[in-house]
Amino acid sequence: MKNIDLGIAGNITRKFITSKLTPLFLLASILIGLAAIVLTPKEEEPQIVVPMVDIFIPYPGASAKEVERKVSTEFEKLIWEIKGMDYVYSISKPGMSLIIARFKVGENMEDALVRLYNKLMSNMDRLPPGAMQPLVKPMDINDVPIVSLTLWSDKKTPYELRQMARELCLQLKQVEDVSKTWIIGGDTRRYKVLIDRDKLKNYHLSLLQVVQAIRSANLKLPAGNIVENNTEFSVEAGEFIKTIDDLKNIVVAVYNGKPVYLKDVAEVVDAPIDPENYVFIGFGPHAEKQGVSKDFIKEHGNQFPAVTVAIAKKKGTNAVTVAEEILEKFEEIKSNILPSDVHVTVTRNYGKTAQDKFDELMFHLGVAIFAVVIFIGLTLGIKEAFVVSIAIPTTLALTLFVDLLTGYTLNRVTLFALIFTLGLLVDDAIVVVENIHRHLKLKQMPPLQAAIYAVAEVGNPTILATFTVIAALLPMAFVSGLMGPYMRPIPVNASIAMFFSLIVAFVISPWAAYYLLRKEAEKEEEKFELEKTPTYRIYNRIVRPLLNSAVKRWAFLFGVLLLMGGSVFMFYTKAVVVKLLPFDNKSEFQVVVDMPEGTSLEETADRKSVV
Repeated sequence: MKNIDLGIAGNITRKFITSKLTPLFLLASILIGLAAIVLTPKEEEPQIVVPMVDIFIPYPGASAKEVERKVSTEFEKLIWEIKGMDYVYSISKPGMSLIIARFKVGENMEDALVRLYNKLMSNMDRLPPGAMQPLVKPMDINDVPIVSLTLWSDKKTPYELRQMARELCLQLKQVEDVSKTWIIGGDTRRYKVLIDRDKLKNYHLSLLQVVQAIRSANLKLPAGNIVENNTEFSVEAGEFIKTIDDLKNIVVAVYNGKPVYLKDVAEVVDAPIDPENYVFIGFGPHAEKQGVSKDFIKEHGNQFPAVTVAIAKKKGTNAVTVAEEILEKFEEIKSNILPSDVHVTVTRNYGKTAQDKFDELMFHLGVAIFAVVIFIGLTLGIKEAFVVSIAIPTTLALTLFVDLLTGYTLNRVTLFALIFTLGLLVDDAIVVVENIHRHLKLKQMPPLQAAIYAVAEVGNPTILATFTVIAALLPMAFVSGLMGPYMRPIPVNASIAMFFSLIVAFVISPWAAYYLLRKEAEKEEEKFELEKTPTYRIYNRIVRPLLNSAVKRWAFLFGVLLLMGGSVFMFYTKAVVVKLLPFDNKSEFQVVVDMPEGTSLEETADRKSVV
């Protein structure tokens, strides 16, 4: 062995094949892999950073043309000057300009917002007279709710449901990793002031004067402090409107020496504002799975007014854990907030769907590992298959640990990458174990020297093959646009897994093969002859005619090209549906109905039964 050049692989194997550190390395790899599975956040899709911002610029009294010419066009040009900007859209309507700014994929949200604010604030002087200060609202992928709770009842009004939903939002907001909650649907009760134009004329008033009077009356400000007898009193001026009578009795003007009250020029009613959306919930044939009996549906119908509470999680948190914590918190507080005649249906739970996808992919990963081990066991032997199987969880564990350190989450793309590389990451271990198996049977060297020499013999080609595969996969990580960060886990995880599979093949596989196979090799009495093995005989019968006959070689090559061409032609004929990822299996669907232009929301709600 002293005169043999072992190369990189052989020298690594010689140091670790009998080292006490090798089993510790194996154990540590499995443990950190298990820790990575527990600690790495789980979600459905990869986190894609695409900073988007809505910029609202009110311009009261201006027409859509004026808004476009004086606000939208001018500020579009300014926003385009910001570094990292990708797209700028604008919507101009009477009294309002909405500019949608989208930064390039991967831009830091906080830095992008700072640059946007600097640009807007330094150009406030370019706003036309009468325009108001811009309102900036950033949007993020984490604003999508992961849990939706729909409150419905056959007895409560939409207003009452909304009040309960508000209290529910306050309680659920206390869950640690919840970022925001909001309510969809229900009636928001307000005091509605219906101005009578004829009465305004009689008192020589304008609508602006009435509005200003109401704003001034609904105001409380500190008016200073009074010190008396070593005691300080805070003085406040004004009062907030608390009741409808307070609003009716606001003095809006003085006419002919007499006060003019709001009730003199307007009708003040306590009623909900005009709704911006409606929420209804209905039940079909499988309503009993949601806890709604058929008798209840027969008695009360199958459609009820509802209010939905939407909950979003913080960035980088585990969707599965957060969703579970939200539902646990809800179970704790629902008896204190909701009466018995208010029902709750979980209409969205992305934590559950993410866990289902994770479990399904892990199951398929397990099936793939089992199939690989069985195949190796049938071809090499049971012990050899066990040696190779050790490399699979070790490599996957190290890969998942690196994912945890680099900020990747466990989602269907990262897990798809692990399944995709499963056949590749066992290649190195199979090559090494098979060559060790062969040398131990040849008995040309002692078992330890045979194992080291076997690794050295295939080491350089194995290293070259591994890095060739990595070189083929890595360029995919530099794809730009939205698909770049979405698909990046595949080449990154595949490359990491391939690299660790090489390390495992030179460290753990020779160690396990030496200790598991050497005794069996020592018991062999007959000299191993390759020509007598079944694999050699089958292979010889197939390949020998091709080597001896040029006609058969060309016929075989033509058959291979014909089959390859036929498989490629299936893409054109669509005989095989090509899709990168499986269809998303969510129990949700969306129905979009285009109503005639000018249709009110009330009329749309009246026609909902048509849908």
